[in-house]
Amino acid sequence: MTPSPTPSLKPGHSIQSGALAGRTMGSAILVLALPVMIQQLLQAFVGMTDKLFAGHLDEEVRVAALDAIGIGSYMGWFIGIAMSGLGIGGQAIIARAMGAGRNDEARHALGQAMGVSLVWGLGVGLILWGAAPWLAEWTGLTPVAGVLLSDYLRVLALSMPVAAVMLVGAMCLHGAGETRKPATIAVLVNLVNAVMSWALSGADIDLGSLPGNFAPEGTLLVNPFSFDMGVAGIAAGTSIGYAVGAIWTWKALMKGVPDLALERSELRPRRVMIVRFLRVGVPNFAEGIAMWAVNLIVLLFIGRIAVDGGLQGAHIIAIQWESFSFLPGFAIGTAAATLTGQYLGAGDPASARRAVLTCAAFAAALMGTLGVVFMTMGETLTRIISNEPIHLELVPKLLFICGAVQVFFAFTIVVRQSLRGAGDTRWVFLITAFSSYAVRLPATYVFGVVMGLGLEGIWYGLCGEFLIRALLFGSRFFHGGWQKIRV
Repeated sequence: MTPSPTPSLKPGHSIQSGALAGRTMGSAILVLALPVMIQQLLQAFVGMTDKLFAGHLDEEVRVAALDAIGIGSYMGWFIGIAMSGLGIGGQAIIARAMGAGRNDEARHALGQAMGVSLVWGLGVGLILWGAAPWLAEWTGLTPVAGVLLSDYLRVLALSMPVAAVMLVGAMCLHGAGETRKPATIAVLVNLVNAVMSWALSGADIDLGSLPGNFAPEGTLLVNPFSFDMGVAGIAAGTSIGYAVGAIWTWKALMKGVPDLALERSELRPRRVMIVRFLRVGVPNFAEGIAMWAVNLIVLLFIGRIAVDGGLQGAHIIAIQWESFSFLPGFAIGTAAATLTGQYLGAGDPASARRAVLTCAAFAAALMGTLGVVFMTMGETLTRIISNEPIHLELVPKLLFICGAVQVFFAFTIVVRQSLRGAGDTRWVFLITAFSSYAVRLPATYVFGVVMGLGLEGIWYGLCGEFLIRALLFGSRFFHGGWQKIRV
C-alpha cells in the first residue's frame, strides 16, 4: 500500500484524514454513535439471552445457574477492561494521528496493536482459567453454582486470543472514525453467539413465562439439539462468536478504511510504539481494574448477607437491565472519545470541548428517559428473564434506585470516555480509584451490611456514588488539563 501523503497542519484546522474529514460535528456524532449503539444493543440482548437460557435450564440447577452466570458476567467485564487496556492506546494514538493527517503513524499504531493483541489475549485467558475456583469461593456461591461457574469461565478462557483480536481491532477502528464495520461484525457475532449458546445449552424456553401474553402458559420452545451442555454450552456459544468476530475483524482491517489499513510488515514489535501504548493504556487498565475489584468486593458483601441462593442472580438481572441504559451513553461516549482525539490532533481544542458537551447532553436525555422506564416497569422487565419469587421481589426495587441517577451516570460515561480519547488516562484512573474506594465501597458496606438494608442498601451505595463521580469528572473536564496531554 502506498503511504498517504501527510498534509501540513495549522492550529484550528478541521480533521485532516479518515472517515470524519470534512464532516460537521453533528454529522460526525451521528455517524460514530449510531452504529455503536446498535452494536451495544445487540450485545446487551445477548447478555440477556444468556441469562434467559440459564433461567430455563432444568429446575434443580436454575437458581445456581443464574448465580453462576451472574458472577461470570463480572469476569466478562474483566475481559473488556483487559482488552481496552491495549485497545485504548491504539485508539487514542490513531485518533490523534488521523486528526493531524499523519497516516503513516496511524498505520504503525494499528499494526502494533494487532500484533500484541494475540499475546495479550493468551495472558487474559490464563488468568480466567486460574481464577475460576477462587472466584466461586470468594463470592460465597453454593457448591453447585461454584462448579457451574468454573465450567463457564474455563470454556470462555480458551477463546481469549480471538476475543482480543476482535475487541482491540474494533477500538482501533473507532479511533479512525470507523464504527460501521465493527457494528456490522458485532451483528454477526451476536447472532452466532445467541444461536450457538441456545443450541449447546439444551435449554427449553417456556414462552408462557414471558410477559405480555406472548404465548399460552406452558408453551415450550423445545431445544431440538441434544448437546445439553448447560452453562458450559452458553460459554461455548460466546467463544464461537468471538472466533467468528476475530476472522471478520482481521479481514476488515486488511481491506482497510479511508487512509488506514493493516499491513503485515507493521506487526513486528516496535519498542517506541509499544511504550506509547503503555503510557496511555496502563493507567486505563489500572482504572478499570480498580473499579472492577471494588464491584467484586461488593459481590462478597452480597454473599455475606445472602442466607440462601438467589441474591447474586437478582443483582445481576438488575445490572443486565441497567446495561441497556449504558447503550446510548457508551455509544455517544465513543463518539466523544473519537472526536476529542481527532480535534486535538487537528489543533482545535475548542471543538473538542464543544463536542463533549454536546454528546453529554444527548446521552443525558436518552439515559434519563430509560431511567423512567426502569422506575415504572421493573416487574415486567424482571419477568422477561426470571419468574423466581426472590427475583420478582428484589429486582424491581433495584431498578427503581438506579433509574433515579441515570442522568448523572450519562454525564460520567461521556466525560470519562472523552478524557480517555484525549489520552488523559492517568486522571481518569485517579478519579475512578478515589470515587470507588473512598465512596462506593464504604457506602455499600454501611447501607447494605451495617445498617441491614440488604441488597437494596447495597444499591443505594452503588448508585449514590454516581453523583460524586459525576462531580469529579466534571471538575477535571472544566479544568481543561486534558487538552494538553501528549500521546
